[in-house]
Amino acid sequence: MPPLVLTMGEPAGIGGELAFAAWSRRAAGVPCFALLDDPARLEALARHLGQNMQIKPIASLADAPAVWNKALPVLAVPLAGPVVPGIPAAVNAGAVIRSIERAVELVSSGAASAVVTNPIQKQVLIEAGFRHPGHTEFLAELAGPGTVPVMMLTCPGLRVVPITIHQSLKSAIAELSIDKIVTAARITAAALIRDFGIKRPILAISGLNPHAGEGGAFGREEIDIIAPAIEQLRREGLAIEGPLPADTMFHVRARQRYDAALCMYHDQALIPIKTIDFERGVNVTLGLPFVRSSPDHGTALNIAGTGKASPESLIAALMIADQMARTRAAAPR
Repeated sequence: MPPLVLTMGEPAGIGGELAFAAWSRRAAGVPCFALLDDPARLEALARHLGQNMQIKPIASLADAPAVWNKALPVLAVPLAGPVVPGIPAAVNAGAVIRSIERAVELVSSGAASAVVTNPIQKQVLIEAGFRHPGHTEFLAELAGPGTVPVMMLTCPGLRVVPITIHQSLKSAIAELSIDKIVTAARITAAALIRDFGIKRPILAISGLNPHAGEGGAFGREEIDIIAPAIEQLRREGLAIEGPLPADTMFHVRARQRYDAALCMYHDQALIPIKTIDFERGVNVTLGLPFVRSSPDHGTALNIAGTGKASPESLIAALMIADQMARTRAAAPR
């Protein structure tokens, strides 16, 4: 398999030190990756942290495996200005964006097996002219017309997909529709087959209201939207459970009955996964023509440059990206 490619993320955040920690675990099975970043910035960060890091600029991603055991391979993406840990600078937003664009170019050409993205500081990018709400929407644009991305959060023992994502609860309820549920379920089922090797995935679909609406007593969304979506999916041959009360979907025995849970809004999906395994949660984007994962946390500006950030989520993201890419490569076309 070709190497993975890891984006720089917000240079004033914890992405660089997480990459150092992940590379230091290579003997424990962390797959080979190259970091798209500024080598001078990384060398300065290593000095700041007091780490004797070996950083090796490479001309091509194909050179990464040859240096992997001795140094962290880096594909140079020059920054426009200095970096102070914890203090983002809009002058470097262009490099952050170029890092993502180059990662997609590499994976689309087959030079990389998957993209793993370090966290970005969305506000800084938006101030610099970035017009996307976040990584997912930008990656979908780079992937090409017709791409419909679906966010999945995964940790050992649970996969969750929020139907609506970064919006107010009021607007999420207003935008909930049969089509949104059906589209997310189709993409999720296809990804579980292609990227996770599950021959016949079982999807659990939550209700929106307490007790899944209690037959309409607590709201009609289950009757008017969620149940019709489930019936349509069953007619298409998908294995679906639901609508299920969200408060009973995530205990240990319940989780053993399905391969992924589809939830109606952001916190309904993310609270259980972050409660079960906060440090090893991974964000996976389904529906793309390439594999993409990311640690399920932000830039942690408050501890950037201290060496205190846990690398567990990034390491899990690298591991799952490698596994997904291998499963996809081995799948019948």
